[in-house]
Amino acid sequence: MALLSPPGDTIQEHLEYIGMSQTELADRMGRPKEKINALIRGREPLSASTAFQLEKVLGISASFWMNRESMFRREVYQLEQEQELEKHEGWAKQFPLKELTGLGFLQEIRAGLTADVLLNFFGVATVSDWERIYIADADSVAFRMSLRGAKNPFVTSAWLKVGELDAAKLEVPEFNKKLFRDSLVEIKRLAFENPNDLTKKTQSLCAKCGVKLVYTPSFKGAKISGATRWLNNSPLIQLTDRFKRIDAFWFTFFHEAAHVILHGKKDIFLEGVQGTNVDETKEAEADRFAAKFLLSDAEYKTIVSSDITRNNIHFFAKKFGVPASIIVGRLQYEQVISFARFNDMRGKIELFPLDK
Repeated sequence: MALLSPPGDTIQEHLEYIGMSQTELADRMGRPKEKINALIRGREPLSASTAFQLEKVLGISASFWMNRESMFRREVYQLEQEQELEKHEGWAKQFPLKELTGLGFLQEIRAGLTADVLLNFFGVATVSDWERIYIADADSVAFRMSLRGAKNPFVTSAWLKVGELDAAKLEVPEFNKKLFRDSLVEIKRLAFENPNDLTKKTQSLCAKCGVKLVYTPSFKGAKISGATRWLNNSPLIQLTDRFKRIDAFWFTFFHEAAHVILHGKKDIFLEGVQGTNVDETKEAEADRFAAKFLLSDAEYKTIVSSDITRNNIHFFAKKFGVPASIIVGRLQYEQVISFARFNDMRGKIELFPLDK
């Protein structure tokens, strides 16, 4: 702090140059000598009225003095911030810095300033503000769900923020629930056909209905497969490549779509994040919606009443218009077949790299 130069230094230099004492300056400005001394020592801020008085007495423009004061106060603030942020370097190291930097969401990190870069990323002023939004009880307008009990709230919050920033780049019309529900039929057809531009086409179909769909790489330490929330009056579905299986990806998508269709704008749903408050009823509703949309009760009954063979799975996949992996995954989940059987049919899905 001692290295900073307040405007008072310049005032004193000019007084010495013109041969004027602080007492005379105080008399000419109609101010107590003690106030002028405090101003020169940097203990008192230089106000606009003082700047105009100095202009009259010393012949140096008021704008010069106000700019000098503004620069000084900014330097003081920056130094105080750096000293404060140095205390939070341990906090900053708990975030997935490598992943965020690799994705281009963090600037080049300089030693001792990691916390500052993260605050800019999250769009908060202080570490306390980050804790209030993500860790405190679920009363924040910005988040409305506490990650206090989550195994790794730092990584999870970063993953969610990446989704928000990517979603901000998407322009969508007002949400149309009927149109979105109808579009799920087309999206299911895409899942079966599995074109090369599958993810982009799915994203485009959602966007036409007012739904923002984003894909975020899985971060080490964040066991989250998907999330749904509303941002700026638009529903946001965020999916990851955590499991890299076709059946897991599509079940998660239709599960999240169910939250958009069935549940309220104030709800936030994080799939796979243990330790957060989970509405079991709504999660069960979303599970049923996804399962029945992919395979109706009648379709599933037809499958389980037949011989479960590789050929029959392919036959029913084509007949019902779903990926074979969906059938295998459902049969394994319902314990009709073992988890080891037909695992090679579950297939993989690669979300990344995507063209940004």
